[in-house]
Amino acid sequence: MSKVSKRIKRRIVPRRKLSTGLSTRSVILCADNSGARELRVIQVPGYKGRKRRLPPASVGDMVMVSVTEGIPDMRHKLFNAVVVRQRKPYKRADGTWIQFEDNAAIIMTPDGETRGSNIKGAVAREATERWPRVAGIARIIV
Repeated sequence: MSKVSKRIKRRIVPRRKLSTGLSTRSVILCADNSGARELRVIQVPGYKGRKRRLPPASVGDMVMVSVTEGIPDMRHKLFNAVVVRQRKPYKRADGTWIQFEDNAAIIMTPDGETRGSNIKGAVAREATERWPRVAGIARIIV
């Protein structure tokens, strides 16, 4: 097989990628009972992209957030969070389109444990498949 046919063969394989609805500086809601109410996305760890491009995030991604509203102990501190809802529609593998009313995330510890004990509102299935601890405390999985 020549190099050209290998290149063409690689392009045919479909890549599963969700539509990214959040970028750096996005303000999102905190969907757990950890004490924070509003979060600002600071960084998307592991993103490797073009120079000067804002790193995007979608449902199920871990992001670094700063607490803008909440209890005084948490304000202006950095935490890891997992995005559980996004307003921008995204397509699932079965062909359905999913869209939520708001953007929301839950705060996590660096080793993957949830900081709160329950989640307010619905949680996307993509987030629960990737983070089993989120699935354990979620009430509604869409």
